[in-house]
Amino acid sequence: MAAAGGWLRSCGKLRRNLPAYLAPWRASPCAFRSSKSELMPNLASDGVVCAPLQTFTEEETMLKNMVTKFAQERVAPLVQKMDENSKMEDSVIQELFEQGLMSIELGEEYGGTGASFFSVILVVEELAKVDPAVSLLCELQNTLTNKLFTTYGTEEQKRTYLPRVAKDTIGSFCLSEAGSGSDAFSLKTRAEKKGDYYIINGSKMWISLAEHAGVFFVMANTDPSLGYRGITCFIVDRNTEGLHIGKKEDKLGIRASSTCPVTFENVKVPATNILGQVGQGYKYAIGLLNTGRIGIAAQMLGLAQGCFDRTIPYTKERVQFGKSIFDFQGMQHQIAQVATQLEAARLLTYNAARLAETGRPFIKEASMAKYYAAEVATLTTSKCIEWMGGVGFTKNYPIEKYYRDCKIGTIYEGTSNIQLSTIAKSLAQEY
Repeated sequence: MAAAGGWLRSCGKLRRNLPAYLAPWRASPCAFRSSKSELMPNLASDGVVCAPLQTFTEEETMLKNMVTKFAQERVAPLVQKMDENSKMEDSVIQELFEQGLMSIELGEEYGGTGASFFSVILVVEELAKVDPAVSLLCELQNTLTNKLFTTYGTEEQKRTYLPRVAKDTIGSFCLSEAGSGSDAFSLKTRAEKKGDYYIINGSKMWISLAEHAGVFFVMANTDPSLGYRGITCFIVDRNTEGLHIGKKEDKLGIRASSTCPVTFENVKVPATNILGQVGQGYKYAIGLLNTGRIGIAAQMLGLAQGCFDRTIPYTKERVQFGKSIFDFQGMQHQIAQVATQLEAARLLTYNAARLAETGRPFIKEASMAKYYAAEVATLTTSKCIEWMGGVGFTKNYPIEKYYRDCKIGTIYEGTSNIQLSTIAKSLAQEY
């Protein structure tokens, strides 16, 4: 903020020629009408209600509004600094925990909020409108770390780790390797059994949140002769001897969220730290990534919406040839097209989330939501830069950051091509 303020003071004359609305990095007071929530009608006695996808329960509405306020007041002032320094502020991480946003679905007995999966999606979307990097931290903690423990953990593992991940411990999922990206189950990391413990050797790449993580979920093969059916998930604490976290990647976008290589050199892990069953790790990864894709769809949706909300008021104030650029029909058609695609992405995402929440099949819908939301984010951010012109191309305003941040949406938690393949497989089974 200080850097931007200095730039504006030195260019005061130029600044006076810009619309008053253009305050650098300020959270937009405007919002797309369809992104505003309405309370869900009272449920019938049988619990069935037919309501639009954008009607929420009172609890969901309250949480959404709280996160909107938190993002604007506590996160927005730090976004530019965190992006420039490629570092998440400790205060942001601490407040995410304090606000209960890192344990949304966890039961209160573990220190969690006890809210719904759909609430997670709403929180991720709202945070992403302000900073997709902060949104990612929240998304991964809720859809991967917490769900791995609650779904596959033993009672002892739950008692040990769930209070920690609800209070102050970040989890990190270690799957990808140099030679296993989309072909994730060709991983080379090995876990050799030695009595009542295992020795892990190998290396992982592109590991999100590794810089701050206190616990790692490590996918390693206990029996290479079985192929992917030997893949097992191990819980490894950060301070375990032989675990090394490498230098952060210097990334294009979501720079405040760390991505690091992680190596394992004769890491000794007790057999009691196996998550679930030996040889079932690949199933756990597939299952959790399917859910996580809805979270990434929400991140891309929020990112695109945040960029759109900051841009449209400018088009209504920017005057050229005697009228606002919004009033030109060519601009109106472009804006209307993007608004329609944003709405479609939101409905796909919300539908997938509601399906998952109610225990209905959602794999195809999750892939559709992630694929389409990432495509829409790419289009939206590109168009917003064009509509803003030279102003949108500078780092003194957040539009170019949204543009950089969105690209990862077509890559992580399953590339766009992987999503299309998943959708096609589902269609083949349906027909």
